Amino acid sequence: MSLTPSNMLPLGTLAPSFELLEPKSGVRRGLSQLASDQATVIIFMCNHCPYVIHILPELKKLIDDYTPKGVSFIGINSNDIEHYPDDAPDKMIDLLREWDIDFPYLYDETQEVARAYDAACTPDFYVFDGGLKLVYRGRLDDARPGNNAPLTGEDLRGALDGLLSNRPIPEKQIPSMGCNIKWKK
Repeated sequence: MSLTPSNMLPLGTLAPSFELLEPKSGVRRGLSQLASDQATVIIFMCNHCPYVIHILPELKKLIDDYTPKGVSFIGINSNDIEHYPDDAPDKMIDLLREWDIDFPYLYDETQEVARAYDAACTPDFYVFDGGLKLVYRGRLDDARPGNNAPLTGEDLRGALDGLLSNRPIPEKQIPSMGCNIKWKK
């Protein structure tokens, strides 16, 4: 495990398009069909990272709180499953079931989507407005495994609340921190 910060894609960047396998349904799903005209949250995540596992209770709350407000959530796993079999597509289905989380969790087998988003770590959060322009990238909150800070989702919630109420989202945003994406050799 290598603690890695987000790369902080420039604000205003248009969301790169993608179409990836959703292991739960066995269907390929794309940004154009999953995006919301309100806000779309894309989370680069995986099944085994302790930083991801730590935030899953708050991620579930966020999805439950903001989906009814028109926000779309999309998880993307880009890890190399040959060297990290715990991140394999069948394990992605298990993770959703175990945590009772219902959202599209897609598998980026070629890692091209992670590269297009300049994703670096898990979890890595991106919030796009209704026009799919990046308005937030960074951390969920300041909670990390072992630091005793409460899971609140404060940073991500603040960005979503600002976007949904047409308030400016601060440009000073703090990178997420987590395990590095497991790139193929």
